[in-house]
Amino acid sequence: MPNDKVTSLDVAKRAGVSQSAVSRVFTKGASASQKTVDKVKKAAEELGYRPNVLARSLITGRSRIIGLVVAYLDNYFYPEALEKLSNALQSRGYHVMVFMASNTTENIESIVADMLDYQVDGIVAASVSMSSNLADRCATAGIPLVFFNRSQAGEGLSCVTSDNFAGGQKVAAFLATHKPNRIGYIAGWEGASTQRDREAGFTAGLTAAGLSIQSRTIGNFHTDQARQAAIEMFSKPDHPDAVFVANDHMAFAVMDVLRSDLAKHVPDDVKLVGFDDVPPAAWPAYDLTTVRQRANQMVDETVNLLMETIEDGTPKPRTIEIDGPLIIRGSAPDPKG
Repeated sequence: MPNDKVTSLDVAKRAGVSQSAVSRVFTKGASASQKTVDKVKKAAEELGYRPNVLARSLITGRSRIIGLVVAYLDNYFYPEALEKLSNALQSRGYHVMVFMASNTTENIESIVADMLDYQVDGIVAASVSMSSNLADRCATAGIPLVFFNRSQAGEGLSCVTSDNFAGGQKVAAFLATHKPNRIGYIAGWEGASTQRDREAGFTAGLTAAGLSIQSRTIGNFHTDQARQAAIEMFSKPDHPDAVFVANDHMAFAVMDVLRSDLAKHVPDDVKLVGFDDVPPAAWPAYDLTTVRQRANQMVDETVNLLMETIEDGTPKPRTIEIDGPLIIRGSAPDPKG
């Protein structure tokens, strides 16, 4: 029997069970005895049957697909977080459909419209912002929306981030213990809440220590722009001897420029701190002091927020900020030894 002709009714007849029993066997979380499961799966294998997930979604109104919209994947943090998110959702019977976006209103509006056409059960917005109208459209459609590693003001919006402000404060307090002569900051994309909160915390922490930022450039969370920002900052004779870079992805590029292009020694000439603690930060080549984002906890909270609405029907929009520790390594060692 050709595969495209096989139906759940055919499987039910072969297994000697009802069609509803076949449906229960292939529905995650549904109740069926082990004997029924064994008979149905044996019959399905013999007939070459696979359930039509899309057809079922039309009947149930549930696709069991979560749409993930992300601006870029070259930052190590996002592929790792995406893998964790996908695994966590699969364990709950859901799958992730990834949509790539740029941080422009027109592009994101088009992508969200595509997501709604696919009848996704929820949306995770990672590293992108949305207009209030777009968020309202998701709410009207009954599609839960969670911002991941990005916060956004507005009623009824759920966000999961690190405590970026507190992280910036920790970096400031730590660098202050080195008694730097001049302090630099290399910013990320200024439209991102992560960038704004990290810089605000850093500035507040420096102020509390009686210090301030003497040199500031913008890397926009991109490697090439971070390189140019580093050249601009450190080519001057009065360059900083301590610098906070808004994420690890840029910090690696800055360190490469300092060592290879400008013949500076890290940490003797420049003490450097990043943010994220992605795997290469621990590599001996970088040995980067950085603030750790607790990706596992961020993913767990994101999935829980989605499930509260999708499965429990009890939406409780809220912002969750997760504290992350400062991981001290060789790029800015502990001055106490």
